[in-house]
Amino acid sequence: MRGITKRFPGVVANDRVDLEAAAGEVHALLGENGAGKSTLSNILTGLYRPDEGEILLYGQRVDFQSPRDALDAGVGMVHQHFRLVEPFTVAENVVLGDHRGEGRSFRMRRRAIERQVSDISGRYGLHVDPRARIWQLSVGEQQRVEILKALYREARILILDEPTAVLTPQEAEVLFATLREMANEGRTVIFISHKLHEVKAVSDRVTVLRGGRSIATVTTADATPRSLAALMVGREVSTTGRVERAAAGGDVVLELDRCSVAGERGPAVRDASLRVCAGEIVAIAGVAGNGQRELAEAISGIRAPAEGTIRMRGRSVRPGDPRAAIAAGIAYIPEDRLGTGLAPSLSIASNLALKSYRGPAASRGPLLRLRAMRDRAVELIQRYRIAAPGPAAQARQLSGGNLQKVVLAREFSSRPQVLVAAAPTRGLDVGAIETVHEYLRQAATEGMGVLLISEDLDEILALADRVAVMYEGRVVGEFEAVNADVEEIGLAMAGGQDPR
Repeated sequence: MRGITKRFPGVVANDRVDLEAAAGEVHALLGENGAGKSTLSNILTGLYRPDEGEILLYGQRVDFQSPRDALDAGVGMVHQHFRLVEPFTVAENVVLGDHRGEGRSFRMRRRAIERQVSDISGRYGLHVDPRARIWQLSVGEQQRVEILKALYREARILILDEPTAVLTPQEAEVLFATLREMANEGRTVIFISHKLHEVKAVSDRVTVLRGGRSIATVTTADATPRSLAALMVGREVSTTGRVERAAAGGDVVLELDRCSVAGERGPAVRDASLRVCAGEIVAIAGVAGNGQRELAEAISGIRAPAEGTIRMRGRSVRPGDPRAAIAAGIAYIPEDRLGTGLAPSLSIASNLALKSYRGPAASRGPLLRLRAMRDRAVELIQRYRIAAPGPAAQARQLSGGNLQKVVLAREFSSRPQVLVAAAPTRGLDVGAIETVHEYLRQAATEGMGVLLISEDLDEILALADRVAVMYEGRVVGEFEAVNADVEEIGLAMAGGQDPR
């Protein structure tokens, strides 16, 4: 890609960007949220057309009019924001739009396709039920479907955007081996990740974008995580892991007593007991789809437990009632920030008031105090450094990192006693991750109980005081984070089985 420029109203997303990746290479693409990575990838996959510049594949200039042109040329992508049809099954989504094999016939040979999907998912360690419908899956499982789609099409050039966000360390190693195997076969892999150690582990070269421009392309072996982070954000950032805090020893604020929760496809949480104390960060580790989402929804009142009790400071919280959970002092950062955490068509000011609009600060009788809501939004936008045109802008206009900041601003500003944070840094860059981690540590320091749900073991070990592992809906082990062994936790996340 030479001199790629792409403009949108009021912003230059790509400014004369150069990117060169070789056949047989794993090439990493790094940059902060809003640096232009997604726009560049969308141009390469035919979703956007560049205003300036050219694309050459194997020395020949190409002009993609649509994603179909890119797919026919052998360019595939696993998107961060999924391109899936929710009422369809996994197998139907994998084969959808494919002109080869089973996708060509008028009548779909369902069992043959499901068998193929099972074979591919087993081969690459991306386990998902081919008959499950997309709306029944967690965010992490949906990401696996996107990876399966690209693997099914056997693309010669494969772009992966944060592909390991929902994998255990062992499964990530399997995926890395697969990517290296693909590169050895002559394919080109473009690997977009905010995890610097993954970039070091799997890539041959790294191109860094900042502010829409290509800053540098470096050989991975010659770079360090600190040097890459500095190129990304233009300043030195902390890439070290754990930051020690004062020992947590407050009263129990949140207690789950033998809770079982039903999911869309049967029991999701089975007989789970857990305690979170004031000033403590307790992390739940586990591969997506093992009951974490249903557990978080039960605590936040979105989903009623089938059995068991949820207590806040010793008092039972009315099950299945989000307003009761909010009143009890529970804040919730959901993993699906755009579908559950925010109302995309509402303004930033309205989204920031979604949980407080009944209070005197935002309403007077049946009428909303729109000026007060706007003033509060302006203050929170400044405090949390949300890059937005203003409080009246629709949430859907923001980047993923800024969407997450809106959710964080709303939940933290309510001053809860317990914060349930599900994948709070998913899809964020290293600078934004550093900011979110500092918010969580500060919340615990101020006496809040934090329940962190994450598939990222590095994040868990950097933040948590205790780690509980969930597998198939059960809490299968607890570890003191300071003495935790990554391999041991990773094996517990996989049910005690090493996928290698």
